[in-house]
Amino acid sequence: MKSVLRLLLQRLGLGALSLLLVSVVVFTITAVLPGDAAAELLGQDATPETLAALRAQLGLDQPMALRYLHWLGGLLTGDPGRSLVSDAPVMELIGNRLPNSLLLAAVTAAIGVPLALLLGTLAAVFRGSWFDRLLNSGAVALVSVPEFLIATIAVLVLSVKLGWLPALSYASDIDSFSGAVRVFVMPVLTLCCVIVAQMMRMTRAALADQLDAPYIEMARLKGVPPVRLVLGHALPNAIGPIANAIALSTSYLLGGVIVIETIFYYPGVAKLMVDGVSQRDIPLVQTCTMIFCAGYLLLVMVADMIGILANPRLRHAR
Repeated sequence: MKSVLRLLLQRLGLGALSLLLVSVVVFTITAVLPGDAAAELLGQDATPETLAALRAQLGLDQPMALRYLHWLGGLLTGDPGRSLVSDAPVMELIGNRLPNSLLLAAVTAAIGVPLALLLGTLAAVFRGSWFDRLLNSGAVALVSVPEFLIATIAVLVLSVKLGWLPALSYASDIDSFSGAVRVFVMPVLTLCCVIVAQMMRMTRAALADQLDAPYIEMARLKGVPPVRLVLGHALPNAIGPIANAIALSTSYLLGGVIVIETIFYYPGVAKLMVDGVSQRDIPLVQTCTMIFCAGYLLLVMVADMIGILANPRLRHAR
């Protein structure tokens, strides 16, 4: 048990260190972007004196290292600064959009994860059959197609051609079940096409390895029913790799929603970040990026911990 606790603490420490390094990279990249936030705010007619005064007000005349420490301190205390465009607190702007992004990710995960696990399990059980080949071919095809192309095709077919769904998704339209369906069908469909394909293939590979193991062959010779063989023996031992597959696939949502929210004009954090990039709202872009990076690291770290806890050799080690 001590070895498990030590490994978990190591993962937590590595996660914190990774997030710190990510913050350095994010701040550096946004700080060296071409252009000037003060010039963007004041326009082309601004005088050098006005630009210098605004730069001093925004702290842009300070050394980069000092600006990073101020920003990191504000980030740790929950106050990463104010928007350069609206002058509103960054956390207030993000707080208004974050529930929308979380709702979209939750609906996608609630549909995509069970579907991917079911298809991956069936593909592993019937591996080598026409059903397995069909699923694998479809998964490879979906993974190869970028999500913006899937979204564009969905809009052309379901909205423009058939007129079944609106081309844009507004969170304000979620006032009933039918309204929620109209808002989420195309964004969720687009995101599921990619995460289900990825997760299904990784689940199939993890489960197929267990089904080829000697202990499964012994259980099969003892007459264990196929359903119990898969659900009671193979699946529990594949929890670690499957958890990693779920974490990696769902972490894709944190990046995939950037494209999806932009195409469907969905009012989430990703759309807010894209607007911040176009307006050079650096504090907003930095904070949104850190939220996405922290979410990704958290999912990967949780999957890693589940893999450690699911390993009986580590769990029963003294």
